[in-house]
Amino acid sequence: MFSVIRGRSGMWRHRSIDFLRAGMAASILSLCPGLTSAMAAKDEVRCGWFDNPSPGNATLYDRDGEWTVAMQGGHQAEGDWPPNFAPAHYVKSRNASYGYGCACFTATFDKAEHVVIAIKLSSSRDLKTCRSDQKLKQLEEKIQINPR
Repeated sequence: MFSVIRGRSGMWRHRSIDFLRAGMAASILSLCPGLTSAMAAKDEVRCGWFDNPSPGNATLYDRDGEWTVAMQGGHQAEGDWPPNFAPAHYVKSRNASYGYGCACFTATFDKAEHVVIAIKLSSSRDLKTCRSDQKLKQLEEKIQINPR
């Protein structure tokens, strides 16, 4: 059975049209899961300390705070990471090949959640690049004091 409703424009129409429109929108969004976030977000470059203390865990610390790249058993950013660090550009932690270094990411960031969504490009920088920035230098001290 069809029911008739008055639309926003004042015109009468069948309620089934509203269901059809909603169904089509849901179908399109289900075929393209990243469509809404991709439309709203654009890539940007952020540089700072890339901390990879253990398998599946990684964070980028920059002037705007802490950005989750990966969390073991949870979020994992898509794309090109970790950066390829030269030995002189990487501080190893006590966990074998894990540690931190200075890096830049061209990526899509979720600013509300401080999460890295998708990384297009990651590149390492010389340690002195991050150490010469006073804010980043303080963040390095935090990483060294609080290894994860």
